[in-house]
Amino acid sequence: MFVTCNALNHDQCTHASEETAGSLGGDAADNRAEVQRQPGRNRIGRSSTGPLRIDIHCHYFNADAAGKAAPLKPFEKEPSIVYANPLTREINMGQMKVRGPQLSDIAVRLRDMDRMGIDVQAVSPAPAQYYYYAEADFGLELARGINDGIAAIAGAHPDRFVGIGTVPLQNAAMATRELVRCVTKLDMRGIEIGTNVNGIDLADKRLGLDKFFAKAEELGTVLFLHPMGFTHADRMTDYYFNNIIGNPLESTLAVAHLIFGGVVDRFPKLKFCVAHGGGYMPHAFARMDHGWKVRPDAQTAISRKKPSSYLKKFYFDTVTFDTGLLATLVEQVGASHVMMGSDYPFDMGDDDPVGLVERVSQLSDAERQQIMGRNAARLLKIGKSARKS
Repeated sequence: MFVTCNALNHDQCTHASEETAGSLGGDAADNRAEVQRQPGRNRIGRSSTGPLRIDIHCHYFNADAAGKAAPLKPFEKEPSIVYANPLTREINMGQMKVRGPQLSDIAVRLRDMDRMGIDVQAVSPAPAQYYYYAEADFGLELARGINDGIAAIAGAHPDRFVGIGTVPLQNAAMATRELVRCVTKLDMRGIEIGTNVNGIDLADKRLGLDKFFAKAEELGTVLFLHPMGFTHADRMTDYYFNNIIGNPLESTLAVAHLIFGGVVDRFPKLKFCVAHGGGYMPHAFARMDHGWKVRPDAQTAISRKKPSSYLKKFYFDTVTFDTGLLATLVEQVGASHVMMGSDYPFDMGDDDPVGLVERVSQLSDAERQQIMGRNAARLLKIGKSARKS
């Protein structure tokens, strides 16, 4: 069974794609037919009172897209694969058999949601399926197939899933068109984007992403910022450091570029949700503010407001693994900007996100309800169509 290159098996996933693509996926019509054969909603996990419990951070693997992308040899390009030692690869391969079905089998996913007490998942692509290194036309083709597949899942189980799509960020014009299609045609509630595009930071003018950011702001579409390993991780190949340390470092760097590069200043209504609790960003704001204050070279794009003032324009998931860290995050950005997430189904995810939120003693009942579901319901327009908003 094939699994993606997020926290699980960054190296083996691409090698396995050709032989497993047929067993896990197909085109959108095939995916829709398979989803419709799954059992209906099981409400074991539904809380008897209070708002829906919504998991903002859940991944789905599209085997058909992986099969098409295999000739690109992703295993030679993706940092999470390149910067991994033999032991990491061996461990990841072993986990493929255990966690693979959770990425693509909807019946398994629904059972896990009920066990975890999750009412709704916001399903986003496996990060290995950004395919930013593909030629733009092919990247668009792959993104469209992935998006059609996720839309089919959400359409077949509208009370359990909403879709978060992907776009070919290597071409800003194509990315913008696919963003519009995702929202207006597929009823997607957000777009998952990487923390860089082939090693180029999102605020870099070479990417020309302002038109994409402008359209996302106009549509009110959430951009879910998710890393897939650090891009220059020569010193992180051992101990699974390119995920353990590299992923939060990537998120921190990406948010810093969006702030210091002026993207958040130019698009004040643009909504970003950052995976893994925002990486190190919520705990590094004071140093950023100090550097901005004393260094003119840190003020080239933002000069009026300190960097930390922009943090409250971001949203963050709860994948922190510690009640104290989660409490600090809430203290820094407010309960209204934190949403429950699990990073399903990876081993670096939180298998009990509800329990983590419940154990944060500093939270009021109202704040817990915000984090567990109300914020995500508002941000992702759960309960109404994104097309009509």
